[in-house]
Amino acid sequence: MLKGKRIGVIGGGKMGGALIGGILAHRLVPAEAVIVADVDKRQLEELGKTHGVATTGDNRQAAEAARIIILAVKPQNMAEVLGGLSGAVDESKLVISIAAGIPIRFIAERLAPGVRIIRTMPNTPALIGEGMTALAAGPGATGEDMETALHIFNAVGKTVVVKEEQLDAVTGLSGSGPAYAFIMIEALADGGVHMGLSRDTALILAAQTLQGAARLFLSGERHPGQLKDMVTSPGGTTIAGIRALEDRKLRGALMAAVEAATLRSQALGG
Repeated sequence: MLKGKRIGVIGGGKMGGALIGGILAHRLVPAEAVIVADVDKRQLEELGKTHGVATTGDNRQAAEAARIIILAVKPQNMAEVLGGLSGAVDESKLVISIAAGIPIRFIAERLAPGVRIIRTMPNTPALIGEGMTALAAGPGATGEDMETALHIFNAVGKTVVVKEEQLDAVTGLSGSGPAYAFIMIEALADGGVHMGLSRDTALILAAQTLQGAARLFLSGERHPGQLKDMVTSPGGTTIAGIRALEDRKLRGALMAAVEAATLRSQALGG
């Protein structure tokens, strides 16, 4: 799918670096087929040393050298970056954006007509290969383009394909979701400390419990409610805990968090 194609990563920060690591670890392309551009010379030196990829401080140079361009820059820098790429990116190239809140039309208006664009929303666990990425195709993107993008993001976790108008909800759920999970880990650990456990013990118990529960769900086809019922005995400890969660409206709070983050994403995207 990617054989013979050069990938240009514009933005060598954490997510750009994670994608480079995943691409090379899964041998989608060799290191010499990747070029990364960034204004931070130290980041470029580190990426070059770690992965053996070509580096440049010139975004345009990376774009001109590549067939696939990954825009891994901050949303607030996107207009400036695209302005510098004008004339260097045409319909022969596939552009993949990971910038939160930046619509496909925003990118298309600043590049040559007919440019093929795929917008994505990855999350931070991609840094350790456990990411969740949603992808939406622009009007000019082909099925092969989407397959190419899926190959890249499957190298750092799991993927789903959605309509672009659903990406704000994705941002509210999986994009912001790791922060919700970290709060749950911290809160569960606080509960353990309150009941006499050491902080270190409580944190590892909480984190591994959430990770194990997620993996158990992903390993099969059972609904989360069924898995919950497997742990919940009549009159037992778990149902007592669940009753406390329901009394304090945990479900409603999490749903409200996804809604609030979605609405904020919509506002940021204009």
